[in-house]
Amino acid sequence: MVDVSTSAAAFSDSLPSAHFIDGEWRKPQSGNLMETFDPGRAEPHARFAAGTAEDVAEAVASAKRAQRDEWRKTTPAERGRILMRAAELIRQNAERLAIAEVLDSGKTLGEARGDVRGSARAFEYYAGAADKHEGKAFPLGPDYTSYSIEEPIGVTAHIVPWNYPLSTACRSIAPALAAGCTAVVKPAEQTPMTALLLAEILVQAGLPRGVCNVVTGTGISAGAPLVSHPDVRHVTFTGSTVTGINVMKAAAQNVASVTLELGGKSPNIVLADADIELALDNVVGAIFENAGQICSAGSRLVIERSIHAEFIEKLVARARALRIGHGLTEGVNFGAINSAEHLAKVASYVEGAKARGISIATGGNVAVDPATGKGWFFEPTVLDDVKWDDPVVQEEIFGPVLAVQVVDSAEEAVEAANCTDYALAAGLFTKDLTRALRIARDVDAGQVYVNEYFAGGIETPFGGNRRSGIGREKGLVAVTSYCKTKAVSIRI
Repeated sequence: MVDVSTSAAAFSDSLPSAHFIDGEWRKPQSGNLMETFDPGRAEPHARFAAGTAEDVAEAVASAKRAQRDEWRKTTPAERGRILMRAAELIRQNAERLAIAEVLDSGKTLGEARGDVRGSARAFEYYAGAADKHEGKAFPLGPDYTSYSIEEPIGVTAHIVPWNYPLSTACRSIAPALAAGCTAVVKPAEQTPMTALLLAEILVQAGLPRGVCNVVTGTGISAGAPLVSHPDVRHVTFTGSTVTGINVMKAAAQNVASVTLELGGKSPNIVLADADIELALDNVVGAIFENAGQICSAGSRLVIERSIHAEFIEKLVARARALRIGHGLTEGVNFGAINSAEHLAKVASYVEGAKARGISIATGGNVAVDPATGKGWFFEPTVLDDVKWDDPVVQEEIFGPVLAVQVVDSAEEAVEAANCTDYALAAGLFTKDLTRALRIARDVDAGQVYVNEYFAGGIETPFGGNRRSGIGREKGLVAVTSYCKTKAVSIRI
């Protein structure tokens, strides 16, 4: 365990401050650096390269050369071996990656360690998929042979968010590499470090130079030139709906394909026949893990009226028992908000709710680390019995704020679940399997979790409908996003 007051600074000094391009560290062409902040202390902890269009062009050129000259010619089996070695190296470097993630993002060390385990698993999973992505044969009759080939689409861009920097990067980079594509990664400017460390690990695993490049910087200076670059053939973006729309427009100029994993306002339905203790465990985790900064967070509790009062009383007790503090502090299980700007956004939603007379069952205030008086924190918050059209029900807050919708039946619960423009995830707690299957059918969501929120894994396709995005990540379907199908038909 790192002592925050004495060791974090020394750790940060060991972190990279350059781009990773063509298999090596490269200083930004502008010569400029930026600061990344430790949210748990609200202080800068490291500096990194401020990328520009010139750096992006260099990285894309490297990726294009590597894809053309080497990576697409590498056998799928060998690609799989390299990805498997990467999985093992991620595990060997787990503590360094986890600490870097805490200092950049503000989450707890336990959460960061879980993210690292999931990242290694992603490379392990797609290592196994690399030599199993097959074409098809088409029955044109006895005088023809017709078949399809799944070819790598080419250079891919990966725009990575700040809430899960390492795991989100890995879940798109790994299938792209398995398919034979090369990657240029632009991590969020708030959380650049683990993407840089990952790129170095991949080269150590045997990935050829230029196959995976990382350019850091702001969305305007580095992200926008990347998604609009004419040599980028696919863009994978995770972030806000507004930015995702702009990414899609930029990619369309080059007729590049996109995978967009965007906003969410996911319902967590608890019916009267549910296992209450199980539901409580999952409702708490669904909204308060990573301080609610999760696209698929269960940020709405849809609950039947007959159990509402009892459930909220127990939920409040659990929320108040969470221990706020710096992510590297022993015993802390509730981390920081990623930035001052985002903390202000979360606070503004709750202040608006207070002004409209919404009941605050618990929380509702900006906080600090009680051990230091520093950091960007917001109390675990429950807003009770909220009208369906209220902004805290309709809009993504992306923080530890749960909006409660009270309903009188399972049928009304489905209506409540579908009452927003988002359709990313949904949770459901009931002992009635038939009812669960019906609700899973009728709720509009990219994934439905029954009796365990966040159920599934890298094997399970993940993505949203409507304003929550298009395309799917994870699972074997993700590899398809990085392929183009070629049909060959021969008269014999």
